[in-house]
Amino acid sequence: MRIEALSGWTSEQRHVVAACFLGWTLDAFDFFLLVFVLKDIAQEFNTQITEVTFAILLTLAMRPVGAYLFGRAADRWGRRPTLMVNILLYSFIEFASGFAPSLTVLLVLRAIFGIAMGGEWGVGASLTMESIPPHARGFVSGLLQSGYPTGYFLASIVYGVLFQYVGWRGMSAPLSAVYLSVRSLNDSAGGASSLSLQCFHSSCCRSGRLPRAPCGSRSAPS
Repeated sequence: MRIEALSGWTSEQRHVVAACFLGWTLDAFDFFLLVFVLKDIAQEFNTQITEVTFAILLTLAMRPVGAYLFGRAADRWGRRPTLMVNILLYSFIEFASGFAPSLTVLLVLRAIFGIAMGGEWGVGASLTMESIPPHARGFVSGLLQSGYPTGYFLASIVYGVLFQYVGWRGMSAPLSAVYLSVRSLNDSAGGASSLSLQCFHSSCCRSGRLPRAPCGSRSAPS
């Protein structure tokens, strides 16, 4: 069955949607990994589960801060570089969470994770809506939002398969990594550049090449 909203797309438009979808998916993936291991973290730090759940509160409370900060950064320096820094940051913080020596350190890391987590949706959605054909915006907005439950689903699978072998620290460390590379390409028109976003999760690798746009670009008129 042919979906009208997906017709007339360029390769670069498809790549930017895939990259932003993956960014939102990885955001949820990293967040829900912690939810699955609350009991184990409490046991290791010899504390109550309720004390560990404060990390979830901090993460969610800091999301508006991240939305503001990364939104301002995207308006000033451009959607694409801001989004790549954002994904790199929350993945690094998730990675670092696996090495937290105490509950206090873990709580601080999860608060910072909340800032990065809060910045992903606004910047990714803006970049996507500015890049795709106007007739596809309704369909794609729903597609992007589905990345969140997709991340939750993937986190549950990874927990069920790997937790018994690597523990809660192993869940955070090797499974959360984003490789960010920027390369410049010259074309015959005089030096257009493109950005390549490559996301590695576990043994899987996906990449997206994002279309070139001026830094600080605004939303295109409908």
